[in-house]
Amino acid sequence: MKLKEYLDSLRGKTVAVIGIGVSNQPLIDVLLSHGIEVTACDRKSREELGVLGDTLTSKGAKLRLGADYLQNLREDIIFRTPGMRPDLPELQAAIANGSRLTSEMEIFFEICPCPIIAVTGSDGKTTTTTMIAELLRRAGKTVHLGGNIGHPLLAEAGDIHPEDIAVLELSSFQLMTMTRSPHIAVITNLAPNHLDVHRNFAEYIAAKENIFTHQMTKDIAVFNADNTITAEEACRALGRTRLFSRKHEVKDGVFLRGEAIIARSRGQERQIMTTNHIKLPGVHNVENYLAAISVVDGMVPDEIIQDFAGTFQGVEHRIELIRTRKGVRWYNDSIASSPSRTIAGLNSFHQKVILIAGGKDKGISYESLGPVINERVKLLLLCGATAGVIRQSVEQAANYNGLEILDVEDYQEAVSLADSHSREGDVVILSPASTSFDRFANFMDRGKTFKNIVNQLP
Repeated sequence: MKLKEYLDSLRGKTVAVIGIGVSNQPLIDVLLSHGIEVTACDRKSREELGVLGDTLTSKGAKLRLGADYLQNLREDIIFRTPGMRPDLPELQAAIANGSRLTSEMEIFFEICPCPIIAVTGSDGKTTTTTMIAELLRRAGKTVHLGGNIGHPLLAEAGDIHPEDIAVLELSSFQLMTMTRSPHIAVITNLAPNHLDVHRNFAEYIAAKENIFTHQMTKDIAVFNADNTITAEEACRALGRTRLFSRKHEVKDGVFLRGEAIIARSRGQERQIMTTNHIKLPGVHNVENYLAAISVVDGMVPDEIIQDFAGTFQGVEHRIELIRTRKGVRWYNDSIASSPSRTIAGLNSFHQKVILIAGGKDKGISYESLGPVINERVKLLLLCGATAGVIRQSVEQAANYNGLEILDVEDYQEAVSLADSHSREGDVVILSPASTSFDRFANFMDRGKTFKNIVNQLP
């Protein structure tokens, strides 16, 4: 089915789009442009929507806003926003009354005319997705990059050709209701995450597994052999399984042998490059390359992979170097919304760092973070709702050594204190180990705020 055919099938039907955020605005536009009756639903008030509300109504959308925006959903088709649980009572009532619940990503999988590569995981999925897309582009492929990485593709599906490649990052929220899987699926790793939305870790894992459970025998699934959960999942993939490992050799996939990155496929192996080619810091980025190469092996020449590794500086908000001032390097790692992400960030440096952390709790344990902070941090600056639990994880760790911990009101104070306490050669990093929703719209907003403050230092 093509995009036009799908839109034609909606004529005469009513559609509700829940959430008037970045991912759904192009969807609303394309529905309205084809004469489909759309009701845009959002918790925000008319005043909070501002100009966007005027724009939507001028295009013909109806608005259902405020605290009761989920009440009386009776539309034929309901598109949920990715972060909304599909089992909310209001949504289930609508389904019972005959509505069909779907999402932008589910429909994209139905109508996309080209092969789909999709990446999920607890950590590293955005960087890995970006690597795959850029490597394929450098090899001359036409690539459509989207999904959770911030660019919805459904509205553009009419311009995608069968010989193109769609490369997607998928979150657990997007995957919860998926009944189709990509042609090539990647799970970077799995660790407790988003337990403020998922009922438990088991539900989170089950959502992630949808990326490969609906594959066909001709499809490919790529798993992290060093992660206990993903290694077990590899045994259940229906198609060809490829593994990547930093710690041991694998039969089919990509692994490290000393400093050499080796690709092995159907009994043949070759060296792609060494870790010295990689410009990005941190062993977790070596793992990201192993995952990406497992996908593009055979589609992208080794020379392109080598050149790319030597120039790729990463994705914004992921151990992003903001500036070097008076010999002090300032990094933005705002993407680190869990302890495991912050641990990976801290382990990326060969020295103790000044760490700024804290934010909103999302229901996961911080116990593993404390020992690493004691080992890798010289000064800890804490703010936000999780400041207390992070401090507790540090002070109750067996290796606690009296690390100086300062509570700060905001990033302005944190940057000021980090600046006054730092010396030439030091590293200062924002790596919150918590979500941004206590004070910011999202991790991008948090990172940009931090970068602006750092760049304002004289």
